[in-house]
Amino acid sequence: MTTGKNIGSGTGRVEPSRERPAPRRTPPRSGYRHESHDLLDTVDTAILRELQLDGRVPNKALAERVGIAPSTCLDRTARLQRLGVITAFRAQVSPAAIGRGVEALLAIQFLAHKLPLVGPFVDFARSLPETRVLMHLTGGDDFLVRVSCTDTADLRRLVLEFTARREVGRVHTHLIFESWEGSPQLPHTSHDRRPD
Repeated sequence: MTTGKNIGSGTGRVEPSRERPAPRRTPPRSGYRHESHDLLDTVDTAILRELQLDGRVPNKALAERVGIAPSTCLDRTARLQRLGVITAFRAQVSPAAIGRGVEALLAIQFLAHKLPLVGPFVDFARSLPETRVLMHLTGGDDFLVRVSCTDTADLRRLVLEFTARREVGRVHTHLIFESWEGSPQLPHTSHDRRPD
């Protein structure tokens, strides 16, 4: 195969190639990328559903549930991790079983919502052993913190610890009677995709 030049027969003369130059490829737009959910099909969605229902399911059993070979299932699961769709496998602990049976949501409002105050507050809240989830919000409250405490006295101590911070203007406490997990998180376009 020649690339760019042809050798003339018997003359030793080099002649310009008559091959057409390769078409120029338009470079991708700056910042363009595929969204992860655009790369998922129904098999990926089935894997995601099963792993969220039982994160400890063996690969062989998972493959049987979604109807593919174990080797394919292993590759699919690894791909979902590379795409950042599956971010972690964790143990879910019962707060009551470890002596933290009083759970609450703390709606926290800053005196003034200034960006330099956000980072230190986040570091403080995340460092507390009582904090289970921390959310930064729009609206009347600036943060929502889900906490688990040993009893109401422990909860009161924690609330006072938050209100003692200089950036905090108000803490509104909501006791949690009971909570339920939602359904598995699946891509909203999954029903339109099919495996290749």
